[in-house]
Amino acid sequence: MSCEIRVYRYHHEKTQKNTEKKQTKLTKMTFNIIVLAKQVPDTRNVGKDAMKADGTVNRAALPAIFNPEDLSAMEQALGIKERFPGSRITVLTMGPGRAAEILREGLFRGTDDGVLLTDRAFAGADTLATSYALSMAVRKIGKYDLIVAGRQAIDGDTAQVGPQVAEKLGIPQITYAENIEAIDKNKITVKRRLDNGVEVVECPLPVLITVNSSARTCRQRNAKLLQKYKHARTVSERQVENLDYIDIYSSRPYLNLTEWSVADVEADPVQCGLSGSPTKVKKIENVIFQTKESKHLTDNDADIDGLMRELIENHTIG
Repeated sequence: MSCEIRVYRYHHEKTQKNTEKKQTKLTKMTFNIIVLAKQVPDTRNVGKDAMKADGTVNRAALPAIFNPEDLSAMEQALGIKERFPGSRITVLTMGPGRAAEILREGLFRGTDDGVLLTDRAFAGADTLATSYALSMAVRKIGKYDLIVAGRQAIDGDTAQVGPQVAEKLGIPQITYAENIEAIDKNKITVKRRLDNGVEVVECPLPVLITVNSSARTCRQRNAKLLQKYKHARTVSERQVENLDYIDIYSSRPYLNLTEWSVADVEADPVQCGLSGSPTKVKKIENVIFQTKESKHLTDNDADIDGLMRELIENHTIG
């Protein structure tokens, strides 16, 4: 009996040491992650000047927000960074100068760096031209293990940019992701939320993942990070704002946000912006929903009883 106990203890200790070694090895792993994000017009506040005559969005006339599903994608990246300290997250966005706000929002929540693609040649891009520009920027960034993005942007609802970027980079893609279940240097395990249920898939790295709105929402800003990065600016922003504290950008290099043009990413101008966009808007029409009929009810019992009977009879309730 004593022999059996010694054998058991030997195997138990050996298994425990192997588990500890495996856990130590896992915690030493790091990942380079790129988050594709977009600053979008707030579609809850669309007015009569929302569109230009050429069919493109008049972004200057609309309040801008961080695309919600891109925030969910960023949370997935931040979750990996928590599990594997030393991992690095770069937020990549394309837009006018004010889109740099997206990069700061990422820094306030825990990302490490940001790149803004901004150039007049990028203006008016459809999904094809946008994905081309982003893929060229990803190539310039270089080393990456994982790219995450929102499934779609609320200003277009196409869900095309992420998959097109993956195709242009020649890497696999996982769409409709709800959670990254596990990751190591060789593969990633992802839970997908589909119309008819849930599935769990594995894929080798590198891979591009698009994240559903059903994924967990992004964490709030961190107060310490907000104080640290509140003055982070691109070169163009510093020139426009004429800031008095220019010296801090040489003493604190982490406040310098990267800004790239078409030339910087070595992109073909013909494939960018309107010239690289085969999608053309034929017609824009404002649709206003109006009620066909209405009823005025008082607070007496007879009116309320009559309404309840009507709703039950037409199977609205019950």
